[in-house]
Order: sequence, then C-alpha cells, then structure tokens
Amino acid sequence: MAAFVPRPSGGRRPWRALAVPALALALVGCGGGVTGASGAEEAPSAAAPTAPSSPLPRDTAGRPTPSGTLLTADFGADTVTFLHPERGPFASVRVGTAPYGLAVGADGRAWVATAEGVAVVDTHTRESLGRVPYRTQAGPVTDGEYRGGGMGIALAPDGKRVYVGVNVPGGPGVLEVLDTRTLRMVASVPVGLRPFDVDVSRDGREVYATNHDSFDVTAVRADSLETRRFEVAPYGTEGGLGSWLKPHYAAVREDGRLLLPFEGERLAVLDPRTGRVTVEPMTANTHQHGAALTPDGTLLAVGTGPIGSGDREASLTIRTPDGRERVVPLDGAHEDVAVSRDGRTAYVTGGFTRDGSWDGLTVVDLREGTTRKLPGGSRPLGIAVL
Repeated sequence: MAAFVPRPSGGRRPWRALAVPALALALVGCGGGVTGASGAEEAPSAAAPTAPSSPLPRDTAGRPTPSGTLLTADFGADTVTFLHPERGPFASVRVGTAPYGLAVGADGRAWVATAEGVAVVDTHTRESLGRVPYRTQAGPVTDGEYRGGGMGIALAPDGKRVYVGVNVPGGPGVLEVLDTRTLRMVASVPVGLRPFDVDVSRDGREVYATNHDSFDVTAVRADSLETRRFEVAPYGTEGGLGSWLKPHYAAVREDGRLLLPFEGERLAVLDPRTGRVTVEPMTANTHQHGAALTPDGTLLAVGTGPIGSGDREASLTIRTPDGRERVVPLDGAHEDVAVSRDGRTAYVTGGFTRDGSWDGLTVVDLREGTTRKLPGGSRPLGIAVL
C-alpha cells in the first residue's frame, strides 16, 4: 500500500505582497487525436479575457477560513487557492504537481487530485497535511493536458472513502480508493480512458467514473468493487480518440440517474440500474464541460463555445428539472462550476488547457442571469464552496 507522505516543514507558499502567485489548472482537452509540438491539443487562438483587479483581503495567520470561501485547484501551478467570493484570492497552499479536481468533506479536509497523489489540506487553517501517493504507475510526473495522475475525485457521503480517477497515458484509467482514516490507498479498479469526472451515488453504494476517451461511464460497487460499463455516446463513437463528441462531466440526480450534457444539444440521462440511456434536447449549441446541480435540482452546464469557435461564445446553461433552459453568455473559456449553498449563485472557473484560458472565475447570479468577474489563480479548474 502507498504510504502517506507528510507535508514538509514550511509547507505553505508565501505570498508576494498581496498578489496571487501564478496558479494554473486545466481540463484535459477533448479531441485527443491531433496535438501540437507541446503535446497540447491545437485549436484556434482566442484572446483571453482578464479578471478585474481588486483589493485582496490579507491572509491573517491563525484566523479560521470563513464559511462561503471558494477553493480552486490550480493546474499550471502546484497550489490550491482560497478566494473571498467578493474580493478574490487571499491564500494558497502547495499540494503537488498539476492539481486537477478536488472534493471537500464535512470535517473541512480537502482532497486534491494531483499528478503525484491525493493531497490533503485542512481548509480551516489553510495548511497542507501531506499527500497520499497512487498505487498506479502513471508514468513520469508532468503537467500539461494529457499528464498522468489524478483527474476526477469524489468523497463518499459518510466521509470514509475518497475515490479518484487516475489517468494512465497510453492505457486504461484506474479508480483508486483512499481510506480517509488511515490515509492509505486500499484498492484500485480498472475503468475507462481518461476519467475526467468521478461521482458517488447519494446512498454511497456506487461510484461512477466518466471516461472521456472511451465514451463511457464505469459504475463501481463500493462494497465489492464489481464494475459495469455503460456506453454514453449520443453522437456515436465515430472518430474515436480524435472525436470531440465525448462525455466530460456528470451530475447525479436525486433519483439516481446521471446527467451528462453534450454540445448544448443533447442531454444524456443514464439510469445505472438498467443501463438505459435516454436523450433529451438542449438549446445552447456549445461544447460542454463542467456540470453541477443546485439544491432544487437545476442543472448547471458549462459551455466552452461551439466546436471551432476558438472558445469564444462560452456560456452557462441553467436547466430546471422540467427541462426549461436559460443560457447565460460568458466571456472567454470556462471549465467547471460550483454552486453556493443557497442555490442562488454559480462560480465558473476560467481554467482551460487550450488558448483562451484566463486567471479567474465568473460569478453568475442564477436568478437575474447577471455576471461579474472575480480574479483568482492561473487557469483554475476544480472548485468547491467551503
């Protein structure tokens, strides 16, 4: 079993005056068939929007993190960032190379999927608690769009297990299981290619890995670790790894079904009890990534813009449970989304691996449809509301 690596002394990175250090987090790209010299997917260039600068609150040592603080994972740096929802970033903690997704438990511990292992952060004190290495050999530790290591990550409802999807370049991915009491990886289960997202059923009995490059979802029983594979490909699988029309993120509805938006045109609804996939129409005409549900069951789906648009015409789709939709335009590329506890505000990260990413978030008033920019990080990807 992989051993827990405690944080080194002086684990917190000092801030430069009151400015935020370069942080970056990115989502793996979509096509996968054509890459540039750097290994990242080639795409039309787009001017990256910038977040407005604003006075930042000072990170006072010993003062607990306020409720409602935002936490982002920063793919291009080795940090997570704490952000005031009105004024922006005020602290960062080093976690490991290329952090991707994150999950936060009721005890205040954040679990962060990095290229090196799952980092553990005390969000109350803003301190690193160390890192748990993966069992899986995912190749050399690197950053970049196709790097090996953790991607999607989720916490069991009882807080006893963390599930992380590990990308293994050149091969199938793995779902690794972390015991939160012993801080050890206790199991690993083969899943599909590049597990972008990981979700847990509301009763904790099943875990779902959304596998981008294999057009499928792997369901894993939490007790026996038995697996089932469900193809989710409303456009078919023609084009294989070079296709853009792949699953990215899922959201688990109260009735247990998984919602997977595609291209702002089709919502795939997977019933894991039967394996049946039904398709409902959508209206945004956009390449879709992040997804989340508000407390009342409204689906939020992040759009990066139509394929070939150079990541212009980004949007956030707000889809009520009865299928009615509003589409809120966003300025520039975006990746993932989290919602405030009262369900009134969405926070959409500006991180992206291709040209057009920017260093901040867009804050969306879900009732009014208004937006504002919030500075924070460099290519922030995963996000949670504390």
